[in-house]
Amino acid sequence: MSTDPRSERTTVPPAVLDAALGDVDWTIPPAGSRGSRFSAPSGELAVVSLGDPEQPRVVLVPGATGSKEDFALMLPILAQAGYYVQSFDLAGQYQSQSAGDDSTYTHQLFIDDLIAFLESGGPAHLLGYSFAGTIAQLVAVRRPDLLLSLALLTTPPSSGNVFESMRWLGRLAPFTSARRGAALMIWGIVTNKNRVPRRRLEFVRSRFALTSRRSVEEIVGLMMVTPDLRGRVRDIPLPKLVAAGTRDLWPVSAHEQYARDIGAEFRAYATGHSPSETTPHQLSADLLDLYARAGL
Repeated sequence: MSTDPRSERTTVPPAVLDAALGDVDWTIPPAGSRGSRFSAPSGELAVVSLGDPEQPRVVLVPGATGSKEDFALMLPILAQAGYYVQSFDLAGQYQSQSAGDDSTYTHQLFIDDLIAFLESGGPAHLLGYSFAGTIAQLVAVRRPDLLLSLALLTTPPSSGNVFESMRWLGRLAPFTSARRGAALMIWGIVTNKNRVPRRRLEFVRSRFALTSRRSVEEIVGLMMVTPDLRGRVRDIPLPKLVAAGTRDLWPVSAHEQYARDIGAEFRAYATGHSPSETTPHQLSADLLDLYARAGL
């Protein structure tokens, strides 16, 4: 029996499949996927797509230090379930490192890029991961017509300086600049404080060689002034999901409260900040339930 998430789906429980993942080679795109470029307002963005474009669309947006590859294990699962799945690097990230290099990385820059991407292919089930969850909410309240559902994955469950409510940074956050915060974040990742497998560590280190350091610093600055969107998101008549790891950067109780505040379902997994990498089958199963509630 195969445990490769890129192979055909089985009746094995998602948690069992996730436990058997092993050390995945993140440099290999999912079988059958297609790479392309999208001309966004900020510049050229690298995109990966999998599935039939005639099927309902799913758009997965990576976080501050990530890239589209963070969803490589989920694309086949969702595509095999009958969805057209896409992800792209944020401006400044990895293979989109030149996008936005002649401007400031602002909330509006990321909002404009995401709206343009959604408009280019029609409404989608939208997932925002970490910082991108804030961008997804900002897009949702402005253009709910572009969404079929909204999922927030380990998204900061607070407003203002979200680092103040982090487990490991909290007390130092008021004294940390955006530049120092970015440096600390990158240092923790490249020195493997998350204890990821060898090939994952090799990939994220190589990705930082391309990612714009300024984009990370300015995103950290944006995370220090996160808007409070709870009331406006709660009023959007779409199915919503908040998902987080039980060992996330923010307490799981905070994520659960945020889900209640915006009228969303809540799911937690026995992992850290990156369920898309470590529990992709469980997360995908909950997303498929969300999409079923949307009727698409």
